[in-house]
Amino acid sequence: MQRKAYVTGTAALLAALLAGCTSGSTDDGANPDDANPGGAGTATVAAQPGKYRTLPEPCGAVGHDALDSLLPGIQQIADPAQRDQAYRGEATLTYDTERKVGCHWKVESAGATDRLSVDFERVVSYDNMVSDDDQAQKLYQEKQTAADLPAPSASSSTPQSPAPTSSSKGSPSGAASSPASDPSSTSPKSSASSEPSGSSSGASGSSESGAPAAELQPRTLTDLGDEAYLDDQANTSGSTAEQRTVTVVFRTSNVVVTLEYEEQPTATGTVPDSEEMQDRARNLAAQLADTLGG
Repeated sequence: MQRKAYVTGTAALLAALLAGCTSGSTDDGANPDDANPGGAGTATVAAQPGKYRTLPEPCGAVGHDALDSLLPGIQQIADPAQRDQAYRGEATLTYDTERKVGCHWKVESAGATDRLSVDFERVVSYDNMVSDDDQAQKLYQEKQTAADLPAPSASSSTPQSPAPTSSSKGSPSGAASSPASDPSSTSPKSSASSEPSGSSSGASGSSESGAPAAELQPRTLTDLGDEAYLDDQANTSGSTAEQRTVTVVFRTSNVVVTLEYEEQPTATGTVPDSEEMQDRARNLAAQLADTLGG
């Protein structure tokens, strides 16, 4: 009787173990880990790529008419070879022309030395959760923050109408300015101003054509690309002839464009006209936006 009880107990133990193994498996072969939403098998939607895959050739992006307007001394160059070289400009040194390109020009005349530079930067995000456009927006905002634009005044809170962007071929002011609609195009390139010499601030007082000072202050622009701003700074750099630099930066999708236009008058006691320089810079910026197709 004792031997029979032992055998029966052993059989019951084996049956229980087998039942436990069977209940631990599933018939449909589903993996319990698949229910974890943070598992390796979870699909991730990548952020959208930017609109632009290439950049324009920078020195060819600015036409002769625009250069005639911004760099009036270029037409005064007597030697044809030197004049052609001045029109071609000089490409900015870069190691990745698919990501960043630029070109700059410098022309001296009897009245002033003018400089122009244009830079294109195509932004690519390496974070799948951040789109190229968002990364470009971040770069643009960093530039705008660094410019430290003043708060808009009440008189300049209304968006300005777009600067003229077209003119007849062969016009003295070129494609970047329309003399018929731009009163500043008839004024001298460098002229006396009520702005005190030696000022290190941006645009102040009224321009020669009479625009209120508030409209010429550094500001954001609402009619250019996805977002844009204009900066206008004047300083003497230790001389009595005041130098003015107008900068326009705008973003179109994942491309950020920076345009810098500078004039240093030859004669002492003269100040470059703020409105005239701003109009010319904005017109060229609008042309560059069209070149991008933005």
